[in-house]
Amino acid sequence: MFEFFTNIHVDWMGLRKPLIAVSIVILLAGLISAVGRQFTEGGTDAFNLGVDFQGGTVVTAKFRQKPNTDDIRAALQNAGISDAIIQDSTDKQDEVLIKVPNLGARPDVCPNADEAGRCFVKAALDTFGKEAEGAAQLPDDESAAYKIVGTDAVGPVAGAQLRNQAVIATLLGLVGILLFIAFRYDWTYAAGAVIAVFHDVLITLAFFSVFQWEISLTVLAALLTLVGFSVNDSIVIFDRIRENLTLHRDKSLYQLTNDSINQTMSRTIVTNGLVFLSVLALVLFGGEVLRGFSLALFVGSITGTYSTIAIASPIAIWWQDKLGAAKVREVQIASQSGEKMASASRRSVTRRPVTR
Repeated sequence: MFEFFTNIHVDWMGLRKPLIAVSIVILLAGLISAVGRQFTEGGTDAFNLGVDFQGGTVVTAKFRQKPNTDDIRAALQNAGISDAIIQDSTDKQDEVLIKVPNLGARPDVCPNADEAGRCFVKAALDTFGKEAEGAAQLPDDESAAYKIVGTDAVGPVAGAQLRNQAVIATLLGLVGILLFIAFRYDWTYAAGAVIAVFHDVLITLAFFSVFQWEISLTVLAALLTLVGFSVNDSIVIFDRIRENLTLHRDKSLYQLTNDSINQTMSRTIVTNGLVFLSVLALVLFGGEVLRGFSLALFVGSITGTYSTIAIASPIAIWWQDKLGAAKVREVQIASQSGEKMASASRRSVTRRPVTR
């Protein structure tokens, strides 16, 4: 395999404490942000949940001459909707899907509370021209600029169900990873990998809480992607550690872990570097629709890379070291108490040739 970096000699295990300290600071910042926002009177929620989880209204509008997304978003902001999601229809070039959160009862704008989202969107779209009235279609009314062809409401109950299903899907994925790595390698490695995955997800959620980025179904897809991304890196290093354990029995576990991380560093830089560049392109040029998805992958790709070095490997090695020390203590206690081990009670037997 082609390698950019060879003969790397970095004491990664020695750097684990500063890296873990950085993670603790970020996690505490996210916890303070979430708790502070949740319990501050008149403040925002801990997380900026989107329409998929919080409930809201999805309005489908058909235009005679469709304006660009930025103009529609500016019109919605002027109407009082700052966190709307605008998507172009995949099969109809003249239609746009507009998702707005629950706006509550607004008698001054719309007498019917269930249609408040539609009324706000209509007030914003009226800046581009009037809507085709009644049952008239857009081609039939030459003076009309647009027509609202569909309105779907997502209630808070449905949003809560989606939120619960998202949590269950993530936890089931982590349990599956734990069982697989425990079966394929060792349960100490499985614990390190799963704790590292939890770390990556919590760090990403901390950024979403601090900066109030919107959490939608696409963000959930990004978090599940990060689970596989982080575990993939951990498995590569764990496999190299297992290989080195059989090849270099005279070295300590600490040194073998450092060697394994350094030996796979070229692969890590090439693979994760390309992922980082791809995600950076999504952040810069993906637009507002992919904003949450790209930001989650951007933060997760960075944390997933260093958590394999600073979280997964040290925890696995620390656990193995503790288990080894416990076994040594058991042997010492047994010898001091006068109890004989099963192997110690056996006498050596010298085989003699038999002459026939």
